[in-house]
Amino acid sequence: MVYLHRVGVAEPDRFRHSPGPAAPEIGRADMTRKAAMLKTAMLLSVALVSASAWAQQEGVLHKVETNVFRPKHQPFSEDAVKRLKVPEGFEVSIFARDLGNARMMAVAEDGTVYVTRPEQKDVIAVKEGDPKPRTMASDLDGIHGIAIRDGRIFLSTVHAVMAADLNEDGTIGKMENIIDDLPDGGQHGRRTLAFAPDGALHINVGSSCDACFESSDEKAANLRLDIKDKKRTVFAKGLRNMLGFDWHPQTGVMWGVDHGVDHLGDELPGEELNKIEQGSHYGWPFCYGDRQPDWASFTMPEGTPKDDFCKTKTAAPALTFDAHASVINIRFYDAQQFPEDYRNDAFVTLRGSANRADPAGYKVVRVNFDKGEPTSTEDFLTGFLSEDRKTEFGRIAGLAITPDGSLLVSEDTNGVIYRVSYKKGG
Repeated sequence: MVYLHRVGVAEPDRFRHSPGPAAPEIGRADMTRKAAMLKTAMLLSVALVSASAWAQQEGVLHKVETNVFRPKHQPFSEDAVKRLKVPEGFEVSIFARDLGNARMMAVAEDGTVYVTRPEQKDVIAVKEGDPKPRTMASDLDGIHGIAIRDGRIFLSTVHAVMAADLNEDGTIGKMENIIDDLPDGGQHGRRTLAFAPDGALHINVGSSCDACFESSDEKAANLRLDIKDKKRTVFAKGLRNMLGFDWHPQTGVMWGVDHGVDHLGDELPGEELNKIEQGSHYGWPFCYGDRQPDWASFTMPEGTPKDDFCKTKTAAPALTFDAHASVINIRFYDAQQFPEDYRNDAFVTLRGSANRADPAGYKVVRVNFDKGEPTSTEDFLTGFLSEDRKTEFGRIAGLAITPDGSLLVSEDTNGVIYRVSYKKGG
């Protein structure tokens, strides 16, 4: 299917919020005029930049294309679980089921697994041996990100990051806001959290659109938050939606998985694995892949031709995955249960495509690292997609490692957490 791709300016956040208490009529009219003037100016700037973009590509046809195919979903069944495949010596079991929209996970020292559920707007606790999960926090619209550090749990919604103590019985103490003014979400409103080795909290803020000019530098960016003074900065930018990020256990280098744009066909662009370095730009919305200019997008960097900007001002991905496979999470393996050659490698969840003709993803892959650098990928947990590729029984999301070294994989449509463990001597 070929379609016209609309690219514009993300509307400033303040014009999307309710104005709050009623203002005098003259004040509201003045606000409306100012908003209209600003939006007109922004649209004019887009038109001028767009003209510049097209001027550099006169006489060149760029096709804007996408396909839509989502495999038919199947409910959970024991028979379906039997078709899951892992490397020799590993086995898959059910850690918990019937959990609803189970997304991101964090594991406490006692083995309790805390899970965010955006559709249920809550956080649940799952522990082996408990008859059913316990609701730990509720009425959290937009809940998604979660992290645990020093006996405290940290949660994120679209606009806020909150924290609370973890009590001895596994319950969550009084919740307090650390920040409450993150940018609006738009197309990518799910925030994720993770702590760097130095104790700073990093926050993913995705783009509000497929490809557009953003109204805030904090969108399509990874933010760094100092917990003590609550000061935050933009750590890296040009990241369309880097939901998953983690730090290599030996080198301390940050790595993240980012989503590519939707309008370049079935095979472009590949989902990305990036080495995330402070101050770097990773291309969005101007470039894709190995610093290739995205001429189907009308966006233009300020002061530099797009092709020059991509080649000289952006960082290329270290590795790519199948286009549109929907990378969600990455977790380095630093436990002892798996064979030694798995240590310091990473696992990545590919939730599964909906915008390509031949489905991709629906699996967990292993990223092999050598001397701190990624070298290749290989399938690790597969079978969620049927052999004829027309049905699926799971769209996987989060990753976590238990105290005994097992790998947990959450699946957010049937609401199952799978455990992958290694059979010693297997």
